[in-house]
Amino acid sequence: MALIVQKYGGTSVGSPERIQAVAEKIIRCRDQGHQLVVVVSAMSGETDRLLGLAGAMSERPKPRELDVLLATGEQTTIALLSMALEERGCEARSYTGAQVHILTDNAHNKARIRKIDAGRVAADLAVQRVVVVAGFQGVDEKGNITTLGRGGSDTTAVALAAALKADECQIFTDVDGVYTTDPRVEPDARRLERITFEEMLEMASLGSKVLQIRAVEFAGKYNVPLRVLSSFEDGEGTLITYEDEGMEQALISGIAFNRDEAKLTALGVPDQPGIAHLILGPIADANIEVDMIIQNMAPDGKTTDFTFTVHRNDYQRSLEILQKVAGGMGASEVVGDPKIVKISLVGVGMRSHAGIASSMFETLAREGINIRMISTSEIKVSVVVDEKYLELGVRALHETFQLDQAVSA
Repeated sequence: MALIVQKYGGTSVGSPERIQAVAEKIIRCRDQGHQLVVVVSAMSGETDRLLGLAGAMSERPKPRELDVLLATGEQTTIALLSMALEERGCEARSYTGAQVHILTDNAHNKARIRKIDAGRVAADLAVQRVVVVAGFQGVDEKGNITTLGRGGSDTTAVALAAALKADECQIFTDVDGVYTTDPRVEPDARRLERITFEEMLEMASLGSKVLQIRAVEFAGKYNVPLRVLSSFEDGEGTLITYEDEGMEQALISGIAFNRDEAKLTALGVPDQPGIAHLILGPIADANIEVDMIIQNMAPDGKTTDFTFTVHRNDYQRSLEILQKVAGGMGASEVVGDPKIVKISLVGVGMRSHAGIASSMFETLAREGINIRMISTSEIKVSVVVDEKYLELGVRALHETFQLDQAVSA
């Protein structure tokens, strides 16, 4: 018998019929002898509906009141799922984040979990109840309802698994695991049986939408085995865990990509100490995140060209800021390109194998794809290329590194 925390996202509980199907899945797991805590999101589309209602009342709703409103989405789901379980003879009990006492800081709309009092949940598990918990929400020290922001339900599930010392945290979603790359781009993409926390963090940060970064970070910190599974079909999914030295490790585990990139360059910037701060300081002050950065010496030997990338949604604002800053420091020109993408190879096998970057560059060159920027880390190589080459680049790299083939032990 294992203690398992399961999380079901909005599409998994998007209708009464799907909630009924989730109830059947939970009961099958319970009948195998497992103790179960189930974390759920709001039904798909419900959060957007609530945001629309808030917008009809105020252009800028107070964050505290917005949290009170948004938390009702998950409250609806926990009640309906508990009803479905009870109707099938499975004793269940629903809890809001406040009732479980998921204590957070007071940063409304993006709160961080500080502590979980798992006593009530443990007591229910001891008498064989299925515990159904509202994801995405908690309560601060003054009793105010808070929400955890993007990916909050995943984070709730992992935090509960850590507090309860669960054997596994299972994230049920609309895909059946983590793939070597997006199957919509490369039909030969292969589902991975397992991937390390490090690799999953890189994949999530580089554009993979399977799991949110915060949840993976939490799982890695507290050593909670994570498994990504499909809500709609049976299977083993993908296990996310620490690196197993006894296993044969692939050179590359996956290819991540991000379509939401934009590039800006200040040409002819004075080559002097502090210039990077003068350029990026105002960008940071505007709460704009910078990704890749390159600084090159100009042909005159006295100036540099300073290039960086931002999210495409921040492109126009960043361009306006850079033009103002560059004008003040005597830069010769500011140029930008919102039609770029980032392609990244990820794999812990890079630590012990040379030549990965070289093979990547050779493959892209063979396809006539020009590399605009390069960034590397211990287990990642990223390149920026023109948007039109995204699919071609991903497919070519997938073939070069034979990611359609499983690694033999």
